[in-house]
Amino acid sequence: MNNSNSLIEVKDLGRTYITGEIKTEVLKGIDFKIDKGEFVSIMGPSGSGKSTLMHILGLLDKPSVGTYYFSGEKASDLDEDELAELRNKSIGFVFQAFNLLARTTVLDNVKLPLLYSSDKKDMEERAKKVLESVGLSHRLNYYTNQISGGEKQRVAIARALVNKPSVIFADEPTGNLDSKSGTQVMKLLQDLNEQGVTIILVTHETFTAEHAKRIIRVRDGKLVSDEKVENRRLAKDSELVK
Repeated sequence: MNNSNSLIEVKDLGRTYITGEIKTEVLKGIDFKIDKGEFVSIMGPSGSGKSTLMHILGLLDKPSVGTYYFSGEKASDLDEDELAELRNKSIGFVFQAFNLLARTTVLDNVKLPLLYSSDKKDMEERAKKVLESVGLSHRLNYYTNQISGGEKQRVAIARALVNKPSVIFADEPTGNLDSKSGTQVMKLLQDLNEQGVTIILVTHETFTAEHAKRIIRVRDGKLVSDEKVENRRLAKDSELVK
């Protein structure tokens, strides 16, 4: 890659799953670049291949064909240990189902990625700092079953941020939330992007996708459009603590 500002580049990317004699081609010839600091939505209906694409971009899966460069490195050639190290160092994930540890405090959930990091210095202070940044300083010692859905998603965002990743992948981050909590989460993601964090949002909803600055649409495993958002939705509700 020649573009030093490029974070992600995929070329002729494809993914085929084989079960017995059955081959299922999920992604077909995907090409695009995402620069550092962008806010991009990957949008498509159920079965379009968008989740498979996110798993490959997030280094959770490998393409069957094509190449994937992450921050200048040919990720499609890395082994599992190298992928895990790069993932822990550079990528944060936020999922629809939150994926928080039950019967564990908010603070301990956010500290978890640091346990697998090469830099374990000041883990508690780092976790407290990111929780403060998402408006949850008053929930540090609450258990995850004691907080609301919107607060759980903000804990998940804090956990994604604690290793200072290059990019956050948010997979349907408002899918389990009411509209007010969803707006708060989108406002937080937009604020993080304004601070320079690259955000890649995966969704099937147009309303959610339009909070990004660019939308990549996939259907039947193919990229069908890649456009800037002309009338971007800005989440107005900046009051993150309720």
